[in-house]
Amino acid sequence: MHILFIGYGKTSWRVAKQLFEQGHQITTISQSAKMDEYVTHLIQDVHQLNLAHIPPIDWVYVLLSPNESTPEAYQRVYVDSVQPISKALKQHPVQKVVVVSSTRVYGENHGERIDDEAEMKPNDEQGRLLLKMEQLWQQAYPSASIIIRPTGIYGTSVARMLKLAEKTKTYPNLHWSNRIHIDDLANFLAHLLHVEHAEKSYIVSNNQPSLLHETIQWFQRQLHLPELVLQSDGCSGKRIYATRMAEMGFQLQHKDCFEDYLEMLGAL
Repeated sequence: MHILFIGYGKTSWRVAKQLFEQGHQITTISQSAKMDEYVTHLIQDVHQLNLAHIPPIDWVYVLLSPNESTPEAYQRVYVDSVQPISKALKQHPVQKVVVVSSTRVYGENHGERIDDEAEMKPNDEQGRLLLKMEQLWQQAYPSASIIIRPTGIYGTSVARMLKLAEKTKTYPNLHWSNRIHIDDLANFLAHLLHVEHAEKSYIVSNNQPSLLHETIQWFQRQLHLPELVLQSDGCSGKRIYATRMAEMGFQLQHKDCFEDYLEMLGAL
């Protein structure tokens, strides 16, 4: 099978490596040079995508990411790219288009439980633009698109958490956070190639919502720093559960983020 990756970063690389080892042909698109010998890498702007001179494409992964988190960047990278990409793909016998979005399309922010059956009600412009992107892909490929909504991706660095541990003296309230290890996300994306009757969308999370202040306190204890003080019992964030992923029997390799954090701290 010939598989195209549009956007080739840390997650795409992991998926592509797995699929190459399974015997598939891999082509990637990004705006900078890549060194992986097992892929055919093309440097192109997705807004002017030209796929006329490559072999027929069977399967597509779209993993784009803006360089900044402004609404303008989201509009350009996520929304404005759909039409030129889908136009370039029309000449190919595409079976599936897997698009990585985000759980930001769920706007709840008072500790609510969210799963795959929850209604999408984004509460900010970036969330609305992500939802618009999803809808455009579903319109372009009504029966062939699969939307993936990961929670917070971890597993490559603890730099952000170390900074929070060092600088956070107080925390305003109980804030629920959710995460998925980058290897589990990559494994799930690769697994979809073998799913005969996939759903139209999947949340991808480790199903272990946690309070962010407690995670920061855990890091503070590991670093022998003073622990932050919680200022109120008000609640924000959401508790996210990947129910469809669990129902299909997919097994996570990283169920306990603290074990992973310990390993990464030990490697510093």
